[in-house]
Amino acid sequence: MSFKKAIEFVFKWEGGYVNDPDDPGGETKFGISKRAYPHLDIKNLTEEQAAEIYRRDYWNKVRGDALKEPLDIVMLDTAVNCGIGRAVRWLQEAVGATPDGIIGPKTLHAVSESLPGPTAVRVLAQRLKHYAELAKKRSLRKFLRGWVMRVADLMEHMSG
Repeated sequence: MSFKKAIEFVFKWEGGYVNDPDDPGGETKFGISKRAYPHLDIKNLTEEQAAEIYRRDYWNKVRGDALKEPLDIVMLDTAVNCGIGRAVRWLQEAVGATPDGIIGPKTLHAVSESLPGPTAVRVLAQRLKHYAELAKKRSLRKFLRGWVMRVADLMEHMSG
């Protein structure tokens, strides 16, 4: 899958401007948060600017171009929603690599020896477990349904 297709999925779930006091990211637009990018004018961020941030700071770091479909989209979306380091560690655990949070030659080799579909499912299972832990915090519980629906949509996207 290409970055273009992967980012279309992300933008399906990361919509317009939001400033929810319960969201740890604070002010966000297209999923880009003020907490992560304090120097940006979030309210006036364009979709093109957000896509470039996602390519540079997420896709490239999860080595999206080196991953096969559907693992590439799962990794981009997981990095966006759960953090890059966490997404990479889950990938490494899924393929039996040392979970150090960095995709290097050993991780890429382990990924190449695994099947992308089942590996993607294992990453998504970790993601759901993570959401269950987050939902223990009362302020985050209201986001649980949306998080789970996003994973379900991604799983449908993978099978279609």
